[in-house]
Amino acid sequence: MSACAKKVRAGRSALSALNAGFDRALATILDSNLTTFIAAAVLFYVGTGPVRGFAVTFGIGILTTLFTAFTFTRLLVALWYHWWRPKTLQI
Repeated sequence: MSACAKKVRAGRSALSALNAGFDRALATILDSNLTTFIAAAVLFYVGTGPVRGFAVTFGIGILTTLFTAFTFTRLLVALWYHWWRPKTLQI
């Protein structure tokens, strides 16, 4: 059972459960992307020529993914919640 589902079942509102879920997900998303970004930095400093170019592209992709995975997704969920105002989350 997800953390969000546990919060709803414990009596929290749907909005509170969504916020708690995103707050808990942030640490995991940052950790995985930071680890991958370190790999890109190692490729950049060790590699030459095309490998450095790949490392730069890889790093930009990681930053884009980080933005999309957390910020943009949270925005979409917030818009969905404010448009339809569900009373409960289907778990």
